[in-house]
Amino acid sequence: MNDSSWGAPTGAGQAGYWGPDDRGPVQGADPAGPAYDAPQAQQTRPMPIVPDEPAYGGDQDDDRGAARLSGPLFREQPPQARPHHTPQAEPFPPAATPQNPEPMPDASQPAPPPQKKSAGRDLTAAIGVGVGLGVVIVASLFVVKAVFVGVVAVAVVVGLWELTKRLEERKGIRAPLVPLAVGGAAMVVAGYVRGAEGAWVAMALTALAVLVWRMTEPPEDYLRDVTAGVFAAFYVPFLATFVTMMLTADDGAWRVLTFLVLTVVSDTGAYAVGWRFGRTKLAPRISPGKTREGLLGAVSFAMVAGALCMQFLIDDGQWWQGLLLGLAVAASATLGDLGESMIKRDLGIKDMGTLLPGHGGIMDRLDSLLPTAPVVWLLLVLFVGSS
Repeated sequence: MNDSSWGAPTGAGQAGYWGPDDRGPVQGADPAGPAYDAPQAQQTRPMPIVPDEPAYGGDQDDDRGAARLSGPLFREQPPQARPHHTPQAEPFPPAATPQNPEPMPDASQPAPPPQKKSAGRDLTAAIGVGVGLGVVIVASLFVVKAVFVGVVAVAVVVGLWELTKRLEERKGIRAPLVPLAVGGAAMVVAGYVRGAEGAWVAMALTALAVLVWRMTEPPEDYLRDVTAGVFAAFYVPFLATFVTMMLTADDGAWRVLTFLVLTVVSDTGAYAVGWRFGRTKLAPRISPGKTREGLLGAVSFAMVAGALCMQFLIDDGQWWQGLLLGLAVAASATLGDLGESMIKRDLGIKDMGTLLPGHGGIMDRLDSLLPTAPVVWLLLVLFVGSS
């Protein structure tokens, strides 16, 4: 077989061609001649051509191009040099494989209707229980004052039971309930009989009783338990004594009624305005349901109610004093509500109890009343005196 059968053109062996021993064609040139067969094709197979453009092309594939392997072993071969086999779909490059593809929306299914806002509680039960409590309180307030003092004492004892029970269940804190209950009831009565002086004395004796009572148990966690007990004594019965102290004035029943009305109106205004127009969270880490719009509603409602109550219910009261009183009540009631929300978040519970359907427990109704009582008592003393 002569040299022409290898397809070597004239000038073989010059620069750019294979040497005479390799008998290869010019790089990229097709082999020619009838004598080209399979064994010779293995020797005369041209070198693969490296494409000038990137395999994926364009600036949008720069990230993928940077991740590709380079070198002759990973470059594309020309069609005539590929082995003869049935073509198969090549997989996407690793960087081009879609990750977690989103399901295509089904156009045939209509969008779900928007959900209406929910109050979160059984409003029928809540209203019924609220009206029932209001009737009991108002009847005892204007019939026999001593009966109202008893109602406050019972509420205090139940509130202390709920608080100490939740502390023990959720945190393992054993605040002694017996001295707290006895001392709390005595504190309420002392505030009505002896005023602020009697309330302070009863508070001190209750704290001492908590310290002594806890000594009957092992010393482990003594400081933690008595601290919780003193806190409970101050938080529930001591703040409640300001309600009975308001009752000692000549128009005491009307003062207490003003206090209750303003607190309830503030809560109602915050709930109504916040539920309808609330958009901006007031304290999302403490109480996600409260909004700044709801706070404005509480202030507006309480100020209007305060002006009316001071003008028509309180002896020698002025409407402008009621505006200030309503503003203070809205602030203290909101802070009291947030304060108990902090306690419940720390304990990991929604309500302090289940005694009142639609409301939770007694403490869930006292949360805004307790811190508001000393504020109303002090402002009424400043505006119209203590008698």
